[in-house]
Amino acid sequence: MNQVVIGIIIAFIFIGLILTFCVILIRLYFNKIKKYTELLHEKDLNFQKAITQTVIETQEQVLNNISNDLHDDAGQQLTYINFQIENIKLDSPELGETLEPVSQSLGNLSKSIRSISHALNSQLLVQQDLIKAIATEIKRLKKNSKIDISYSFEEMEVKRFDDNEKIIIYRIFQECINNVFKHAKASKLNIFITTSPDFKMIISDNGKGFDSIDKKDKLSLGLINMANRADSIAYHLAVESQVGSGTEITLSENKRI
Repeated sequence: MNQVVIGIIIAFIFIGLILTFCVILIRLYFNKIKKYTELLHEKDLNFQKAITQTVIETQEQVLNNISNDLHDDAGQQLTYINFQIENIKLDSPELGETLEPVSQSLGNLSKSIRSISHALNSQLLVQQDLIKAIATEIKRLKKNSKIDISYSFEEMEVKRFDDNEKIIIYRIFQECINNVFKHAKASKLNIFITTSPDFKMIISDNGKGFDSIDKKDKLSLGLINMANRADSIAYHLAVESQVGSGTEITLSENKRI
């Protein structure tokens, strides 16, 4: 029994190390973005666009690599560990009840890693319908978050997005949601999307907000990154926020709000 427990503990430690390694990679990638972003303000518009595209491609390559590592390494290790636990249950039926919560936790962890891996992989994203991909991620967030999330979508006609639009819009969506969870201290999050006559996505929260006028000349790295991404596909990103009144971010097509 002790050997089984020790084996499970070692397995979870190994998984923790893999996830820690992924976090380190993500931090390194954000540091790289920061350096590129600082260059953007020193060059002319054409050079800015060239660098922005390079940054976007670098981001996607890093995220794809992390996605593959999560799927191939962490995912396979979880499958192996769960297989071993099932064998232990067969060999020692008396341990079945004790090990069942561990099996369930492994199953939930495996599903979470698979969902995160898919969300990070742009190659999988371009194969999906953008609106369905966003809805799937919102469903996952609702299941795992204490924030009250509401989502509404209006589609009068089917909107066709090219691959680059899909990736950029989805990454901006992810960044907005990430900012709410990390910084806003919000209890409510509203997401509205329409495709008629043009695409528009509005993400608002009731969090602590900030002085958007005061920050126009010193936008955070995340907001700068989102604005540059939007500009690269001729979309417009607008940020409205007040201290104590939450934040609203609007992404619109053809620079129309």
